[in-house]
Amino acid sequence: MLKFASALKGHALAASDGEIGTIVDFLFDDRTWAARWLVVDTGKWLTPAKVLLHPAAIGEPDPGQLNLPVALTRAQVEGSPELSEHEPVSMQMERHLNDYYGWQPMALESAFGANPIASKYSAPPLFVFSPQEETAADCDPHLRSVDAITGYHAVGVDGAIGKVTDLLIDEDGWSFPYLVVDAGSWWSGKHVLISRHAVKDINWADREIRVEVSRAQVKASPPWTALGDVDANYEKDLHDHYDWPGHR
Repeated sequence: MLKFASALKGHALAASDGEIGTIVDFLFDDRTWAARWLVVDTGKWLTPAKVLLHPAAIGEPDPGQLNLPVALTRAQVEGSPELSEHEPVSMQMERHLNDYYGWQPMALESAFGANPIASKYSAPPLFVFSPQEETAADCDPHLRSVDAITGYHAVGVDGAIGKVTDLLIDEDGWSFPYLVVDAGSWWSGKHVLISRHAVKDINWADREIRVEVSRAQVKASPPWTALGDVDANYEKDLHDHYDWPGHR
C-alpha cells in the first residue's frame, strides 16, 4: 500500500514489551530508492535518543491500533550498537547493526531494478550517525535522508517542474516509487507524481533533482490531487502516459 512518507513520521513503534519511540525519518539508497533504515526517536528512555531499525523489523499494523508493531524487545533495542549523532552513518555501523540483529542487508536491486545515478552527483551523506572512530571514507555516498530531499527542486528536460514536498512509500516493499511534486509555481495548485524511474541525477549541492519529463507531459498527465488515492489503475495510466517501466 502506498502512503505519504510524511504521514508515517511521528508514528509510534511498539516492541513486544512496550513502546520504543516514533519514526522521525527514513534513510534510502539513491540508486534503488529502497528504504534501508527507519530513524527512530526513542525519547527519554534511551541514550543516545535515536536508533536505526531495519524495515524487516516492522510487522503488519493492527487496524485498530495507531502503533506499528516491531519484532524486537526494548532490551534488544537498548543493547544495539551505540550510535553517535552529528556524524555520517558508516558502512561499518550498518554492518554492526545487521550482525547484531541478524538482518540481511537490503539488496542493491529492488523490485524496480537499479536506478543508475552516477557517483559524481553524490555528496557527503546528509544524515548523521557514526562512531567517533569511523571516517567519512567508510560512509556510503548513496545513503540518503527523506527529510533532506524534501524541498529539492525537480527540473525537467525543458524547465522547472516544481518542488518536492513528499515521497510516497510502498509499505509492502519498503521503497519510494514516487516523488510528490508541487507544480504550483507554473501550474496553479497542482501536485504531480514523478516516478523514480524518471530521475536522472540528483545535484545535492544545488538541491536539484533532474527528471526525464517535459512540462507538457506533466500538464497532460492523468489528473491527481495530493489527497487522491494511487491505486493500480491510476498507476497504469500514469506509467502508460510517461512510458515508464511497469508500475511497482
